[in-house]
Amino acid sequence: MVLIVDVGNTNVVLGISKNGQWAGHWRLSTDYKKTVDEYSVIMHQLFQMEQIAAGDIRKIILSSVVPNLTGVFREVLERLFHAPVLLVTNKLNTGLKQESIPAELGSDLLANAAAAHDLVKKPVMVIDFGTALTFITISGDGVLLGASIAPGLNSAVKALSTGTAQLPQVELREPPSVLGTNTETAVQSGVLFGYAGLVKSIIERTEGEIGERLYVIATGGLSRLAVPIMERIDHTDPWHTLKGLRLIGELN
Repeated sequence: MVLIVDVGNTNVVLGISKNGQWAGHWRLSTDYKKTVDEYSVIMHQLFQMEQIAAGDIRKIILSSVVPNLTGVFREVLERLFHAPVLLVTNKLNTGLKQESIPAELGSDLLANAAAAHDLVKKPVMVIDFGTALTFITISGDGVLLGASIAPGLNSAVKALSTGTAQLPQVELREPPSVLGTNTETAVQSGVLFGYAGLVKSIIERTEGEIGERLYVIATGGLSRLAVPIMERIDHTDPWHTLKGLRLIGELN
């Protein structure tokens, strides 16, 4: 079995792969204050709940875009498992054209790009609905063409509630109409339908620049909420990033 750990700004996503299939996956809240001991207890309990023995893990893939937690999780993994830990960086083999990968590219975006190119050998864009809303585009021959980054859906809602005197934090869900009839539905309308336009615009502008139609993949914790109201999404996979990390582990 292979354990994949993706440490993000909002969630830590864990997946266990066995013979190319998922034997389990979980999302934990990212907590910068948690210690090695606390994360060790949580992971141990998850494995016990699924009746997976630590000794069954033969390889570990670790991706982190939270520098303060990278060392914490490396220590957690080394404590719980007697298996080699591969830390994902842009120096590894990803199946993409190495010279096209920027030095500062996050390992989550790298994994998204790698999985997308492995899935479809044609121009493809991955939209990740996470803490940030990220778009990364790859050519049919594996050249990483570039990215766009905007505040994520929850980040936008939080900015409204913290930056204004009378707008509260609201639950993010599709409103019944674009015409909000109270504060909650007005915020939901502005954020969700507004972001639908943002997503469509980025896709169309990218296609205009590269002169080709894109295959569009959506992933991330909020993709389930966003995709039903957004056009041009060809494929949705909430575990797309984990698949990319698994692929990188296989290539290295």
